[in-house]
Amino acid sequence: MRATEAAKQTQISILIVSSDGKTTAFFMPILRTERFSQIAAAGGADEARRLMAGHPYDIVIINTPLPDDFGLRLAVDLVRYESTAVLLFVKSEVYEQVQQKTKDYGIIVLTKPYERYDATELINLLFAVNMRLRAAGRRAVSLMSRMEDIRIINRAKLILIERLKMSEAEAHRYIEKSAMDRCIKRREVAESIIKTYEY
Repeated sequence: MRATEAAKQTQISILIVSSDGKTTAFFMPILRTERFSQIAAAGGADEARRLMAGHPYDIVIINTPLPDDFGLRLAVDLVRYESTAVLLFVKSEVYEQVQQKTKDYGIIVLTKPYERYDATELINLLFAVNMRLRAAGRRAVSLMSRMEDIRIINRAKLILIERLKMSEAEAHRYIEKSAMDRCIKRREVAESIIKTYEY
């Protein structure tokens, strides 16, 4: 993999949700690096949801309270996007209460005010979390693909057993040998068998 391709794969998009522009202005100098491909801002929960529907962001920073929602419901909604890491900033007097409500969702909750050094460390942490989420997502897709391969191959075996009266071992061997002889994947052989006998 070339360096430019690797860099593109590790670029992160960030959405900052805050009722004032100060939070966005605070984070912008920290975020203006080659690691972040897109930085957007939303003034409230509804706008954030619209932006996420059009383009799921990798990291969402929510500065509570928002004008149309405290921000808690929004945070819970957004962690449902599998590769999105959510950071929620709250006032210290509500920290414990918010932490209790979010602990099962994997939302990072921090108190305000925050220092630039802390914010930089935090962005690095969120970057690492997002990389882990992406890797887990790729593994899940790979696992789903393997499960689908097994399902299709088993369906083809069943057709060979029922239509050609092969044993399970013979059907397995037939698919394996056909794949090796034709230099194709077993799934392709299975799909060909299904197409031949089921259509």
